[in-house]
Amino acid sequence: MSGAHLQRSLGTLHLWSIAVGMVISGQYFGWSYGFPVAGPLGMAAAAALVTIFYTAFVFSYAELSTSIPQADGPSVYCRRALGPFVGFLAGLAVLLEFGFAPPAIAVATGAYVHFLAPAIPAETATVGVFALFLAINLLGVREVARIELVATVLALLGLALYYGAGLPHVDLAALTTGSGQIGGISGIFAALPFAIWLYLGVEGAAMAAEEVAEPKRDIPRGFIAGILTLAVCTVFTLVVTAGLGGARAAAVDHPLPTAIGDVLGPTHAVTRGVALLGLCGLVASLHGIILGLSRQTFALARAGYLPGFLARVSRRGTPTWAVLVPGLVGLVFAASAEVANALIVLSVCGAVAMVCLSMIALLVLRRREPDLARPYRAPSLALPWIALGLGLVAALAIARESVATTSLPLLGRDVPLGQVLAAILASAVAHYLLVRRRRAPP
Repeated sequence: MSGAHLQRSLGTLHLWSIAVGMVISGQYFGWSYGFPVAGPLGMAAAAALVTIFYTAFVFSYAELSTSIPQADGPSVYCRRALGPFVGFLAGLAVLLEFGFAPPAIAVATGAYVHFLAPAIPAETATVGVFALFLAINLLGVREVARIELVATVLALLGLALYYGAGLPHVDLAALTTGSGQIGGISGIFAALPFAIWLYLGVEGAAMAAEEVAEPKRDIPRGFIAGILTLAVCTVFTLVVTAGLGGARAAAVDHPLPTAIGDVLGPTHAVTRGVALLGLCGLVASLHGIILGLSRQTFALARAGYLPGFLARVSRRGTPTWAVLVPGLVGLVFAASAEVANALIVLSVCGAVAMVCLSMIALLVLRRREPDLARPYRAPSLALPWIALGLGLVAALAIARESVATTSLPLLGRDVPLGQVLAAILASAVAHYLLVRRRRAPP
């Protein structure tokens, strides 16, 4: 399958929309789970650390993605720098990140649909929307990117509407009084997975690197514009939601409409507008992450890590089986609304592992291949070190405060996430060693 190729048709604006679109749902749900464990101030501190973490990461990651513009992403970077087994582990980390995020987003999408149309059960909406966007991703990448661009712009308009309507009603005392901070440093650590959700997936635009018309120019522009957009949104989302009373918003999967609805009323036109445009944000992320997941699956199959049929490309240039197989697995998880919290933690575990491995690969390649063509270079080597250091801190905090205290409902019983992760890792390593070792690329 090494001869399979994707079509080059994307530009800077498409990459920006994919990068922001993959993440924009994080502004509309998921992050607010951090309020009960850390309070508004603790959540703000966690978000500040994560903003520094992802900013350092994206400026560094842009160097890797322009030097080696392949859909494999972290897998090919780590394979080149650290060998085939680490490349496999990096690919597994991305599959965890992008594999568990879509069903979590789909659950929130169902909640937003139910908020707008109570007659539609949330579970029905969840499954229906997920299946619809699996089908849409079978179209060519340019058509998919256009949908992503429109949904992303609408989602940003929804945030602007929320900020404009909410700011006049913000009570800054709500940030510091009462449950302003919970649990001290431990609370901040416990909130890290939900703060990471504000940025999780931003690197996914690199999965479309082989489909970018001018990767040397467009990839760094799209990445950097994306992270700046998200950083600004994060500040306003946290301040407005906490200032409107974040404690109640933390209990639902549609925190922004709930927060503004407490002030204007749940049937007010602005409340309904925020919910409707927020639905566009969830759709943008679901749509974009399915795109990134399928490209990573395609790339790992093409490299010999996964079954070869997953690397087959349709006449439209779409990796059909790489869209359908992981998508159908995600659809099974999306059918239960009880798993969103656990899926967020699993996805974040994959994201943090991917960041750490990618930064190690960058540092190794700088030393081992100083003459590698680098159309874009990280402004300072301090950036990958910062991203790596904060990534390791985040990994320890998530293992202690989230993985150890969270379970995933499976087949009628609650399975500790530590056991879930151990089973996934053991199965993947066994697959690599027993089935694919001889076929793994050098």
